[in-house]
Amino acid sequence: MSLSLQARKLACERDDRWLFEDLDLDIRAGEIVRIEGPNGSGKTTLLKILSGQLADYQGELYWNGTPMREARQAFLESLLYLGHAPGVKAALTPLENLAWYQALAGSRSNEAARLAALESVGLVGFEDVPAGQLSAGQQRRVALARLELTPRPLWVLDEPFTAIDRDGVAALEERLVIHARAGGCVLVTTHHELRDTAELRRIRLGRGGQQHARH
Repeated sequence: MSLSLQARKLACERDDRWLFEDLDLDIRAGEIVRIEGPNGSGKTTLLKILSGQLADYQGELYWNGTPMREARQAFLESLLYLGHAPGVKAALTPLENLAWYQALAGSRSNEAARLAALESVGLVGFEDVPAGQLSAGQQRRVALARLELTPRPLWVLDEPFTAIDRDGVAALEERLVIHARAGGCVLVTTHHELRDTAELRRIRLGRGGQQHARH
């Protein structure tokens, strides 16, 4: 699987303050890239820029070597984004939420795939419970089921470990590693300390620039 997301001289200003500037990134298949930094350093903003949700920035983005403005459709077809909020509709059951996700992704409705995705995140028995009656951790698991339901090579995940228990954390960590080793790529922000693996790379944001550390 070929995958390359690049940023050149990326800069973003908010409230008369530069969150980051002159930021160069090279993100490739087989990596788990953790974006780190203190609160207010621009982690979520960077993820939204890299996932095509924000256009208020300076610099250039490239997808597989092609400027993003020319490769946007191919990029979006390769992307799965999960935001800080789980994005689960309270009035719908987990099965109905996943059917909605499938429709948004343009996928054929497949209940067997939805059931398998819910099983993968430990929600067997909760398929038909309105999501508003689920705990915060269970709602997060509904969102994480999309990782199994919608195969995309590039995952952009903003605080995916929020509200899930120890077993869920371990399972998600393993899922990220499996995805990277299969040729995918993960961009992630998290307050959870990811265990060091060969696939993990860290990019730290801070005022006036960034630091890189590879493990």
